[in-house]
Amino acid sequence: MELIEAETGTQRSLGYVLDVGNPDGCARCWLDVAEGHLNRHHVMHGGIAGLLLDSAMGATGSLTVDPTGRAPFLTVSLTTQFVAAARAGQRVTAMGRVTGGGRSLLFIAGELVADDGTLIATASGVFKRVASDSLGKDRSK
Repeated sequence: MELIEAETGTQRSLGYVLDVGNPDGCARCWLDVAEGHLNRHHVMHGGIAGLLLDSAMGATGSLTVDPTGRAPFLTVSLTTQFVAAARAGQRVTAMGRVTGGGRSLLFIAGELVADDGTLIATASGVFKRVASDSLGKDRSK
């Protein structure tokens, strides 16, 4: 198991963990759902489900070129389908799986599942490999 924890402000704020050490090459991202993750309906906010899927899927793309899962991939498109609700006290885990693509674009599918096996959401996305030195530059010049 190779864990990435508290690497970004988002990870520190929400408390999710990214596991990039699986022999299947699929990254996993998990979160122990707490009160602060809930929406007004008292279930996990859909934006958090999308974030977990996006993180697991992007890291899965990264694993295709970098065994540490840290090579930068940007989300070009992400479509999410919400299937069931997650509640406080549950652990949810997102996993990505490459379904196609080439050298610069990858098609990746994702699933978010609760610890009791309930499918919470699915996603499909397109992810683009980018040079690490191009991130964070001001492109308006």
